[in-house]
Amino acid sequence: MSLQSKPIIIFGETLIDDFPDQPVVGGAPFNAARSLGYFDCAPLMISRVGNDATAELIRADMQRFKLSAVGLQTDRHYPTGRVKVTQDDITDKARHKFDILPDQAYDYIDSQLAIAVMQQTSPVHGQGIFYFGTLAQRNPVSRDALYSLLKQTQALKYLDLNLRAMQYSLTTIEQSLQFADILKVNEEELQILAEIYLDKPKAESEAALDDADIQAHATALIKLFKLQAIITTLGERGYAYLDEAGALLSSASEPIKVEVVDTVGGGDAFSAIFLLGMQRGWPLHISLQRAHQFAAAICGVRGAVASDAGFYDQWQQRWDAETLPAIESSGAKP
Repeated sequence: MSLQSKPIIIFGETLIDDFPDQPVVGGAPFNAARSLGYFDCAPLMISRVGNDATAELIRADMQRFKLSAVGLQTDRHYPTGRVKVTQDDITDKARHKFDILPDQAYDYIDSQLAIAVMQQTSPVHGQGIFYFGTLAQRNPVSRDALYSLLKQTQALKYLDLNLRAMQYSLTTIEQSLQFADILKVNEEELQILAEIYLDKPKAESEAALDDADIQAHATALIKLFKLQAIITTLGERGYAYLDEAGALLSSASEPIKVEVVDTVGGGDAFSAIFLLGMQRGWPLHISLQRAHQFAAAICGVRGAVASDAGFYDQWQQRWDAETLPAIESSGAKP
């Protein structure tokens, strides 16, 4: 199957992270889209920005990362999304606190415009991949637009849960899980889902889940929501991938050593490379390994994407030099 017959559609927020020293373009879906764009994946980014100067930062980044702006709507009333970022702990520069502002342009994505651009980009609705999260569902306007798109496409639906404090509801979580085929969560999010749906007690500390708990929680959630697979990212410990047949793939026990600059965008980078592998037809275990390695490297640079094109070139060269085993399915629908 050609890359053109496997379009990737990404729905969600484009915004500006206001760090103490400078504004940085962000938004989990946009972070994933930009990494995919650099690797010539050409995803369709469906979002909305304000009619303001801040929006030009986003448009400039779309151009830099070779992304089409056809799915980027302009709102004449609400501003381009902003998040105020402060350092959470002066002794830990990798941790940040995010104040996500209300009533931003990405809360008002127009359903009819979104449907039109999706149909234009992906006329064969049974093919491709559709990425979505939860932040852009906090307002009913964008939420309704998303659900309209999800109901119209037969593409594989990849949910990067991305729970942000006070920005989601239990209804949003449950509806998203009902739509999803593949769920990607971090360790904390997996525990939250286990508390809500599996009646597991809330963890008394930040102690990591053991392998048995991760597998048990994922198995139960796959069965409950009829998922194809769950990916749990575990920071420097790697990942655990479990599918509906019970097959488990996890990272090597030896963690990747990287000097962490900040962890912003690590999970988004993982999603981007995993989806890139699905589009390119990499074997599943290769997609997971490369996603983990790339995400670790992103944590070694400032921000959710690298400012230096050479960062991406070295990864492409590395992948080109590797000999892949026989291609196997990454879970994508035909």
